[in-house]
Amino acid sequence: MATMSMNKVIHAAFRRDLDRFAGALDGFRDGDSARAAELGRAWDNFDAQLTDHHEGEHEVAWPHLERAGVATDLLAQMDAEHGVMLGALEEARESMTALRSDPSAARAATARQAVERLRRATVDHLDHEERELEPFYLEHHDHPEVVAMSREFRKRNVSGAGQFLAWVTDGATPEERASIAVPPPVFAVMTGLFGRRYRKDIAPVWRQPA
Repeated sequence: MATMSMNKVIHAAFRRDLDRFAGALDGFRDGDSARAAELGRAWDNFDAQLTDHHEGEHEVAWPHLERAGVATDLLAQMDAEHGVMLGALEEARESMTALRSDPSAARAATARQAVERLRRATVDHLDHEERELEPFYLEHHDHPEVVAMSREFRKRNVSGAGQFLAWVTDGATPEERASIAVPPPVFAVMTGLFGRRYRKDIAPVWRQPA
């Protein structure tokens, strides 16, 4: 039986990537255009995953959770925190784009500061969301609205499921891996075939010295 929700597994992947970017930018060498391009590819994936996650919560998760009994004012707080996070994400996005076009130590330092602001805003929100909603997810995992929510997320993400699974499990703990309700044969095909772009172009970015 899973000991954490899929939501918490995804949150762990966001935390890992933010830590990875912080370390990579701290060690960035002036003029390293190849490293800037690698970090740019990794950033594009992170940006897309975070954007899809918060949009999915607003469009899919919150309506189902509200019908399942989660307080409306709590969900409004979560959306307000998303707004703060998105402002920081836009700033970090601009800084990472600038680093790709000008791979200088100065640009890397600016990007590092922006990523740190994004990390604080994101982690504050993730921590709050887990305190409030993780017990609900675990206790009500078989609630009709929670089941319907999970089904809707699967349909929403079907085209990018392989990329998503390859990303979310890159560096995951055994507990996190065990909480992903995908049969092993299906998981192997999804990550091996449809997740190969992540494995080829993004995962190696984090295997190199920062």
